[in-house]
Amino acid sequence: MRTKLNIREKDTKLYLPERAKVLKIKEFTETEKFFELELLDREKLGHVPGQFVQLSILGIGEAPISISSAPSNNNRFEMCVRAVGDVTHKIHALHEGDIIHIRGPFGNGFPEKTTERFLGKHLLFIVGGLGYAPLRSLINKVVPEREKYKKISVLYGCKTSKDRVYAQELEELRKTGDNVELLETVDKADGDWIGSCGVITTLIPKVPFDPQDTFAIIVGPPIMYKFVLRSLLEKNLPKENIYMDMERRMKCGVGKCGHCQAEGIYVCQEGPVFNYAEVEKNENLFAMEQKMKCGHGKCGHCEIKGDTDICDEESVFHYAAFERNERAL
Repeated sequence: MRTKLNIREKDTKLYLPERAKVLKIKEFTETEKFFELELLDREKLGHVPGQFVQLSILGIGEAPISISSAPSNNNRFEMCVRAVGDVTHKIHALHEGDIIHIRGPFGNGFPEKTTERFLGKHLLFIVGGLGYAPLRSLINKVVPEREKYKKISVLYGCKTSKDRVYAQELEELRKTGDNVELLETVDKADGDWIGSCGVITTLIPKVPFDPQDTFAIIVGPPIMYKFVLRSLLEKNLPKENIYMDMERRMKCGVGKCGHCQAEGIYVCQEGPVFNYAEVEKNENLFAMEQKMKCGHGKCGHCEIKGDTDICDEESVFHYAAFERNERAL
């Protein structure tokens, strides 16, 4: 006699993958690709900026991927995927028209009660590398409504100009005018790059702001937070006016595996977006060893820059051995 599984309606989005069709693929860099997906089994995704989905390849596994498009009333959404492990490499091998599966959306992003705090204020987006993808959802929500904000400043830093994602869109953002500005920098100039050269904190002094009238939203590699936070606090920006995205630590997405747990906080449930004032003392949120998953260097979850798996090497490194590996930091 077969046992029938009773799954309550509210639980289906947590555990049952749904079909999505790949509508469009665009290559950004050697390791990042843009994907536009269309849900086949419901009318809209229903996400808020900062949330993520679990993107799965049946028989291979799944990976948490940020939703990079602004909220909409249709069944289409966008994301940028970096190929670093088995699942994401398989995703990169997909073609337009293929079917993939998703769960979600998950996480605490920027709900209405948070974005209401931003109205009439100066929004200071500070983004590093692939961090532009999760923050793009919020940027593309506020820029069309820019008259509601005092000013919108986007500071974007990458290792080289070839590592920029959404390059064409960035150029359009630069030309927006009005109260919107984009400042970019690269760690190392190459090719025809004629913009700023240096770490992203070198851009902060170029944007004057009133600390009491400004909100900073930060997304990037873990080491970036340390120095960006220091720069902002030196300018007397209140801690409660700083938001950070810590999505790189997630695995299951529903608070069951414990992989993203840090001193009682489950990043996939209470984050990935956090207010700095609420987590400033939580050192484990920045601990490198929490990036690990399988433990034997096969899944790629803790792979950093293609040649080092934290779980297959060690979780304690000599700084000189990987100081230029920004993905480790």
